[in-house]
Amino acid sequence: MYDSYASINYIRRQVFKEVAKIAYNGNYEDLNDIPYIMLNGKAKYRESIFLERAIVAERIRLAIGLPVRSADEHGPLSKGIHEAIKPERYFNDPLINVIDFACNACPTESYYVSDSCVGCLANPCTNICKVGAIKIVNGRSVIDQDKCVKCGKCKEVCPYEAIIHRKRPCEKSCEMHAIESDSEGKAKINYDKCVACGMCIVNCPFGAIADKSQIVQVIEAIKTKTPVYAIVAPAFSAQFGSRVTLDNIGDCLKQLGFKDFFEVAIGADLCSISEAHEFMEKVPNEINFMATSCCPAWYRMAKHDFPEFKSNISMTLTPMILTAKTVKTEHPDSKVVFIGPCSAKKLEVLKKKNGGSVDFVLTFEELMGMIQAKEIDLSRLNNTDKVSESSSYGKGFAVSGGVANSVIKVLKDKEPNSNFKTHCAKGLEECRKMLIDAKNGLYDGYLLEGMACHMGCVSGAGTISTPNKAKALIDLEMKKDSITSPLNSIYADKIGIIEKYKKEEKE
Repeated sequence: MYDSYASINYIRRQVFKEVAKIAYNGNYEDLNDIPYIMLNGKAKYRESIFLERAIVAERIRLAIGLPVRSADEHGPLSKGIHEAIKPERYFNDPLINVIDFACNACPTESYYVSDSCVGCLANPCTNICKVGAIKIVNGRSVIDQDKCVKCGKCKEVCPYEAIIHRKRPCEKSCEMHAIESDSEGKAKINYDKCVACGMCIVNCPFGAIADKSQIVQVIEAIKTKTPVYAIVAPAFSAQFGSRVTLDNIGDCLKQLGFKDFFEVAIGADLCSISEAHEFMEKVPNEINFMATSCCPAWYRMAKHDFPEFKSNISMTLTPMILTAKTVKTEHPDSKVVFIGPCSAKKLEVLKKKNGGSVDFVLTFEELMGMIQAKEIDLSRLNNTDKVSESSSYGKGFAVSGGVANSVIKVLKDKEPNSNFKTHCAKGLEECRKMLIDAKNGLYDGYLLEGMACHMGCVSGAGTISTPNKAKALIDLEMKKDSITSPLNSIYADKIGIIEKYKKEEKE
């Protein structure tokens, strides 16, 4: 989660910490005390300390995987906890929730005239408005909201930039247009449109939107005799400070109770090889272009809004699933926890295609809550003998353009004399435009990359570090990597997804 809203981030992360602490101790009867531990004395963020505690209570429930409640529902915070305390995946739809009594019912989309209006003689705003929504009152422009059709032309022509386009932050951030209003003007999510990108979570300045977590279930699994392995997304660089690297993150994870960890970048290498083979096989013989499938929010948007392109989206499993399958191949009686920046990954693991390979998903924020609960000093981690087994291109999956670059690298290694074309879209609005252009034939023969988050995974909803800082460290890690092609992955033999590609190489 970004650092723009420090107080909201602090509350969210404190909830993860306190829930993790109780899960490790097993004293679930203490859950009801957390709002009082976190918030005491006078109200600091809201008009009432009682409202603050009620909102935190719902955040705690979501952090456990329990459903959020309305203000009318009565019962202790821990109601239903015994259903959730289990060493297996637990949460029911919806994943992302609005805490209704935390929502400020922000004004919906509108154009209004600010104090910058000087009442100019030309009156371009009134001249451009075709519905008569703008009048001059006391020498200044005024917009009639009942008549305004929100075309924005008045804003475009105002020479003083005096007209403001206002949207509620959650609505503005949702590029699926899934944020609507209830009868009281409060935000509600249209789940038929939502792809769980989590941008509404990041951008709500009242902290009224949150997703469900699996912290409790992960810790309960760790407390069993079953070995639990972490698979860590490439975007982890910089999330826990520059001192936490591939050299020592294993020490941190083992202190949390994990058996060991694997880089998801090894799955990214396998994904690149598989998608490259798929591209060579299908474009243009079967389809006129192919789109990558790594980002689950982009994938869901493309299938929902452009069902005619279902066959154009790669059938390759995502790096998360490929890495988990690799772990389960080596350690069949284990459980696997994906740790990354993304809310949408929590829904991806529920697909049949996952095949049970990923047992849990945690965001970097949620992992930090576990680290703080165990009071691990990240400045004192010991280096392990773990050596990076992924290529520089696999690590690059974390940033926008990285998936396409990696697949193109494999294609060029395979056919160095061929010219491969690619286009990358950043954010779901841009992704939508890319597919409209593809429908019009602009991207015939192309490999298309879609990313729901504008800078790629480093700007996901579950991140801690700023995207620019994370990208800079990932770029540095890529430059240091000695494995310079996904084709050099030592894991290519471990699973059978690229057998056909390897056979063709030998022939």
